[in-house]
Amino acid sequence: MLIDIVSVFPEYFNVLNLSLLGKAQDKGLLEFKVHNLRDWTHDVHHSVDDTPVGGGAGMVMKPEIWANCLDDLLSIPPLTDIRDADSERGKNSNAILVFPNPSAPTFTQKDATELSHADHLIFGCGRYEGYDGRLPEYYKAQGFDVREYSIGDYVLNGGEVAVSVMVEATTRLIDGFMGNHASIEDESYTGSEGLLEHRQYTKPASWRGMDVPEILLSGHHAHINRFRRDEELRRTSELRPDIIEKLNCRNLDKKDRKLLMELGWNVSGDFPRYLS
Repeated sequence: MLIDIVSVFPEYFNVLNLSLLGKAQDKGLLEFKVHNLRDWTHDVHHSVDDTPVGGGAGMVMKPEIWANCLDDLLSIPPLTDIRDADSERGKNSNAILVFPNPSAPTFTQKDATELSHADHLIFGCGRYEGYDGRLPEYYKAQGFDVREYSIGDYVLNGGEVAVSVMVEATTRLIDGFMGNHASIEDESYTGSEGLLEHRQYTKPASWRGMDVPEILLSGHHAHINRFRRDEELRRTSELRPDIIEKLNCRNLDKKDRKLLMELGWNVSGDFPRYLS
């Protein structure tokens, strides 16, 4: 997978050479190219922003600077007018353009899984008041796959943090990235149900007066699996009831149903419903 990242602070991404990301590059699974957006400017100050049309605080990143950069990364000749755009122009491209945006849909494990199958990802890091709103629409009109994501209900100084989150969540799903692929399958949000993961423990079995749950020391794998499943359901019910509400009741076994009813859920319909 080729990952291009565009930022006005490219040095932020020096961490991409560390740990598993660095090893994945050494193995040829990934190739990162980090670009300074200012390299596509033509004025003496290398300015990438201007005042917002209609007034308001802050500065907005210029669409033309971004377009010059993205056209180069996509290896396409520039267009001067959106009316000249051809919706087939991007259909032959294997690139996906990804822009962090606090006003966009939330980035999820499902999105990370989709992106992990791509051949080429281009991440654009916004700054200031963000990029001109015409930018993503321009490339969508040309048939390119453009995604805008938020990583949470808060605002950051720039898109670099959000891009780092999405890159790590995506690349670790690439086949061969993790030494033990089973560790991914057991994690929160990776399964089809998306339940929160059960708590993990290690040696010693007793630490500062706190003991590991006895069932985990039994060696009885069926009982251990049931214990972990129950904890996943309990934790999800307590912390993320919205996930429980999306479970398909037909996929729940008798013990799942019994526990959820004990936790206050009605599981007689298609989806669980909390009894307040």
